[in-house]
Amino acid sequence: MSNIEVIVVGAGVVGLSSALELQAKGMSVRVIDKVGPAGGASAGNAGAFAFSEILPLASPKTIMQSPKWLFDPLGPLSIPPSYAPKIAPWMLRFLGASRPAQVKKSTHAQAEMMRHAKKTLEPFLLRAGLTHMLRNEGQLQVYEGEKQFQATLPGYASLEAENVPFTHLKGDSIADYQPGLSPRFTHATFTPAYATIDDPKLYTITLAEKFVANGGELLIGEVKSLTSDGVHTSLGDFKGRVVLAAGAYSHHLARTAGVKIPLETERGYNTTLPNNAFNLKQHLTFGGHGFVISKLRSGLRVGGSVELGGLNLPPNFARAQAMLNKAKEFLPGLKTEGGIQWMGFRPSLPDSLPAIGVLPSNDNVICAFGHGHLGLTQSTATAALVADIVTATKPAIDIKPFSPSRFASWL
Repeated sequence: MSNIEVIVVGAGVVGLSSALELQAKGMSVRVIDKVGPAGGASAGNAGAFAFSEILPLASPKTIMQSPKWLFDPLGPLSIPPSYAPKIAPWMLRFLGASRPAQVKKSTHAQAEMMRHAKKTLEPFLLRAGLTHMLRNEGQLQVYEGEKQFQATLPGYASLEAENVPFTHLKGDSIADYQPGLSPRFTHATFTPAYATIDDPKLYTITLAEKFVANGGELLIGEVKSLTSDGVHTSLGDFKGRVVLAAGAYSHHLARTAGVKIPLETERGYNTTLPNNAFNLKQHLTFGGHGFVISKLRSGLRVGGSVELGGLNLPPNFARAQAMLNKAKEFLPGLKTEGGIQWMGFRPSLPDSLPAIGVLPSNDNVICAFGHGHLGLTQSTATAALVADIVTATKPAIDIKPFSPSRFASWL
């Protein structure tokens, strides 16, 4: 293809969504990825469009719970001891982002992003011919006892302030939404603003197929550095406007342009069980234990938790097994045989907001990374904002809270 206008670095769900959105705006687009479509977190996520998840991980609540969690190597939040010194500067920024005033700002920005994500999703799927892959079944979050439930109410007040709908449940009414739960779960909340894709890996691969069918060019190769007018890769040099959507590896490429962005890796674990493992009615969240169970075409996926361990440490699949053991305890009828374990890297910034906007040192590069565990959820919104920036159109929402320069420093 000649006259390539935009180069998208990364063939995950954010990169490919951006590529398709740019094509829809009449752009010629080339996507470059070192392993190909859905090679990273897009392959093994929970498949959720979690539009109601507007509360940042960085918060006073997390700070209060962290000491208890961090002493449990298999708990909802952990840092391998060997990685602790390296992540210390990121944790200091995380602590700063947990101040109440900043949490309020981050929550509002996330709510705006989620509204844009919900607004853009179905039109995007319609253009791509993929509406049949969307399931609007909602989410049920369950709690063990009155005390745990009461502790969540300030968060729900924040959701209510942003007009996010939810319904609190108690006792026998919970079984109307999800039969088979352990009686230890006495309270629950149903959030209808939750949808799932029937298989995240297949969805991402299908986006790649649509992109190529539309005339896009998809190359397998390693992008080694950003240049003033494009990228330097293992395949040669390419010129064009660059969209940096390389997930957990994006900050390494930003450094080649002289900018340090404090992106860390939430290592997520899961086990995908056969479809007949349990009759799951909708996405099920065990917030007090940091994991979910989602219903996908490929099976039931039990996963979640946050292990802040970078890109190079070996996987600790005992974390996946610990979640599966708890899932069996919480759903006594769950069949846990025949599961497939997985670990992937979620790119996370200290304030739980993505980086969307022009790279400070190089206005030829547009950042689209750092979504944490919300990459699929915010993929179409990010794509629409990237297209707005490329076409010099006023974005539909204020993108200042997502500016890559908010944490960036010069090397």
